[in-house]
Amino acid sequence: MTVAAVVPGSFDPITLGHLDIVRRACERFDRVVVAVLENPRKQGLFPVDERMALIRAVTDDLANLEVDRFEGLLVDFCNARGIGIVCKGLRAVSDFEYELQMAQMNHRIGGIETVFMSTSPEHSYLSSSLVKEVARFGGPLGGTVPDVVADALRDKLG
Repeated sequence: MTVAAVVPGSFDPITLGHLDIVRRACERFDRVVVAVLENPRKQGLFPVDERMALIRAVTDDLANLEVDRFEGLLVDFCNARGIGIVCKGLRAVSDFEYELQMAQMNHRIGGIETVFMSTSPEHSYLSSSLVKEVARFGGPLGGTVPDVVADALRDKLG
């Protein structure tokens, strides 16, 4: 039996923290789909196609990984693709409170289970928002995002 999991998020942009969770999920599940949220009401720094291209660029060595987009309910995306597990990274207790509610709702309305992975300590402070803020002011991005993502941020922000 093939066990599939989805790692959802906006990934605007993907950070080393995200990448750590994705890689660890690929070690534990037969098939992993990184599902990039497409929210027409929220304009990200990178369009969804660029986010997906950056994710593919930094995960091209992972044979059991797919990158896709979704809009609407994550449970609908999962059920349409035969995915029964959501894999989420947790940085802090504050993440857990929100993610637990989401996990319970996903289970209630779609029968989807959620697996939580604690973020590696060296990445626990990272967020896409924080990385974008540092990049906007020309700060150093080493240790926060892969080099290709840092280059894309610098190109996007000037």
